[in-house]
Amino acid sequence: MRALILSDIHANLEALNAVLRAAAPFDALWNLGDVVGYGGSPNETVALMREKAHFNVRGNHDRVCCGLTSALGFNPVARAAANWTREEMTKQNREWLAAVQKGPIDLEKDAGVKGVTLAHGSPLNEDQYILTMRDAWAPLQRATAITFIGHTHLQGGFWQKEHDWHEIRPRYEERNKAASWTLEVEPGTRYLVNPGSVGQPRDCDWRAAFATYDTQAAEIVFHRVPYDVTIAQGRILMAGLPERLAERLRSGR
Repeated sequence: MRALILSDIHANLEALNAVLRAAAPFDALWNLGDVVGYGGSPNETVALMREKAHFNVRGNHDRVCCGLTSALGFNPVARAAANWTREEMTKQNREWLAAVQKGPIDLEKDAGVKGVTLAHGSPLNEDQYILTMRDAWAPLQRATAITFIGHTHLQGGFWQKEHDWHEIRPRYEERNKAASWTLEVEPGTRYLVNPGSVGQPRDCDWRAAFATYDTQAAEIVFHRVPYDVTIAQGRILMAGLPERLAERLRSGR
């Protein structure tokens, strides 16, 4: 099976469509959350996940934008986007987001995919940012073979085997074209893998990020793909959202 893993789409329709085209064909789509927030196309991105995703995990922006929790904990820019998104979304899309499952999801239990878990922030806390090896220590101790996470908007992750601990950071030769980087999955190793953000990368690479997992080949492939940033920026500005949200798409941070 070849699974497409997406996270942090953030209502960026142009980036999402570019990813779906680049990733095809795939057998399953696993969405790690934050379909909405920040971007100008919340209804369109939710509609695509409703149609295509086999498993969905809710993100913190999903939770706020559908009204499950308050936006008061967000910074002013994120709060403005969340409030606009809540009003912009259809009733059906808000209700769908509100019903999306809180992670972690055990795919071995729910879909027969051995040793795979899906979460948004951390399998221990959906709002936790796993940024460093220190952050990864406790989740890895309790992880299945592979746990896919999002939330940080940083592509890569961490792995642990016995006393060996390592950070995963994909390296690409190309900076403005489609590119990929392969991680071989080793037996007896635990992984925390972040596919990166589809719609708002923060690792200084503007290209949309995603990952694929081939269960037969036992490999995870990280991908970057260009998309039409100008149109995505235009949607944000036409919606009256903060300019900062449009500006950061070009710099990838």
